Amino acid sequence: MIKPLADRVLVKMLEAEDTTKSGIILANSAKEKPQVAEVVAVGPGGVNSEGNKIEMYIEVGQKVLMSKYGGTQVKVEGEEYTIVKQDDILAIVE
Repeated sequence: MIKPLADRVLVKMLEAEDTTKSGIILANSAKEKPQVAEVVAVGPGGVNSEGNKIEMYIEVGQKVLMSKYGGTQVKVEGEEYTIVKQDDILAIVE
């Protein structure tokens, strides 16, 4: 398994919807890149450039909203994950 370092978070993107709310089936080319991901692992935190401690407030198992093209994609044992800095996470989905 991957253990993120410092203030990084390992997430697994959730699948894009195949249908709209009104029931229209979307072609693969019409699907938007998913923005909601599930947190798989969280780094221990770190220290910023000013010497202040970075607290980790994101927890494993949470669903989070991320910017569309943020992070670094990695593939481990056939599974695709994204590693992002905690600051790149926009919101927690409840």
